[in-house]
Amino acid sequence: MEESYGQAEQFLNEIFQAAGFELRAHASAEADGCVLNIDGADSPLVRSEGGELLDALEHFVNQSFGRALPEGARFVCDVDNFRSIRETELRAMARHAADRVRSTGLPFFFGPMSAAERRVIHLTLSEEENLFTESVGEGNARRLKVSLKKSE
Repeated sequence: MEESYGQAEQFLNEIFQAAGFELRAHASAEADGCVLNIDGADSPLVRSEGGELLDALEHFVNQSFGRALPEGARFVCDVDNFRSIRETELRAMARHAADRVRSTGLPFFFGPMSAAERRVIHLTLSEEENLFTESVGEGNARRLKVSLKKSE
């Protein structure tokens, strides 16, 4: 497993070098896989557009090296704590949506978001007894819906 962490780190660093980016990836083991922290002068480029390049790098690394990880483990690419900041934002958005659904009784629909972002909201609201979350839509238009559970 540690070998695949090093291979993924080297892979990203070779991509950055070939593209002429001033970036460097550093792998660190985490409970649920490996975090590849990216830093350097070009880090704003990786964060731009809502982290689209960061998501693409993460997808590419998981497709290339993820099979070597135990089931449930994955590679996470991060730059300037983008992922943790985004997770904090998503948790706050989930609480806001929950309050709104409870006060109005109407479902709340989030805009399109990645599976990882939807998962954060699902998990944040999973302990709420009176709320139900579900993903709706297809492909890039997949969104999350929060609604009141129907009483039995």
